[in-house]
Amino acid sequence: MNVPSDLKYTKDHEWVKIEGDTATVGITDFAQGELGDIVYVEVETVDETLDKDEVFGTVEAVKTVSDLFLPLSGEIVEFNESLESEPEKVNEDPYGEGWMVKIKISDESEIEELLDDAAYKELIGA
Repeated sequence: MNVPSDLKYTKDHEWVKIEGDTATVGITDFAQGELGDIVYVEVETVDETLDKDEVFGTVEAVKTVSDLFLPLSGEIVEFNESLESEPEKVNEDPYGEGWMVKIKISDESEIEELLDDAAYKELIGA
């Protein structure tokens, strides 16, 4: 189970990479494994400002559709458009080419509420 130590995590199985006032968000290796083969990623919230825990999109696998929850409040400034034609990147490289959105963080104090790698490993029993 791949849980990089340089990322933050949510209880909803999203990962967050903080770079200045921008956060890159995707789903974890654990989440993509639980979902199975991902066939579609939908994000229609680009250029919208959302609150933490609001739904910013959905990920569709062969067996199920899951909501994606924003881990930090902010404006969604970019969607990984390559996922429109290659959603399997989420399965193949969840922490790299399978990233989903970039957000401009509006409340940096929320970062402290995210899980570190040890707490996330404990959550998933890794």
